[in-house]
Amino acid sequence: MAAPSTLDELIAALRCLPGVGPKSAQRMAYHLLQHDPRGAERLGRALDAALRNLRPCARCNNFTEAEVCERCLSPKRDPAQLCVVEMPADLNTMEQTHAYRGLYYVLMGRLSPLDGVGPRELAFDRLLARASDGVVKEVILATNLTHEGEATAHYLAEMLHARGVKVSRIARGLPVGSELEYSDAASVAQAFLERRDY
Repeated sequence: MAAPSTLDELIAALRCLPGVGPKSAQRMAYHLLQHDPRGAERLGRALDAALRNLRPCARCNNFTEAEVCERCLSPKRDPAQLCVVEMPADLNTMEQTHAYRGLYYVLMGRLSPLDGVGPRELAFDRLLARASDGVVKEVILATNLTHEGEATAHYLAEMLHARGVKVSRIARGLPVGSELEYSDAASVAQAFLERRDY
């Protein structure tokens, strides 16, 4: 059997992106080759530079070019609060709210035993050491509200409580601007259960 052609290899490489199937990968490859060869070169250089220069921050585990990222070194951040998120994109979403001024820890995933992802693969020991450093006063678990995210939050909460660390969890319920009649029953029930004094 002949080795894959350069074009087939490009299409196969593009399929590694989330949500990109064979047809989408093929369209992307043809677009780059036919209509945007400069964009293709730029993409190749950017990927190469990212792979060479980016590494996990020693403190928050997010991508950075330095040993410790700028956010972790910022004197404007509150080191007593540590928000735990699953992925760098989740950290970016939290930052866009402008509601949180503490520091972060990025798990780079979530517990998923069926996929072979356990505490060791997510380096929970690094997070526990960080949360138990004497500076952190509260850990805010902001994992996604999926089954895996909930399991991850529960597991971490148990481990952190055992070390005497205060733990909180982001609230669940109805999104801002939503109407009850158009909301799903599970979200309404969760909002009701997590109601607070007014």
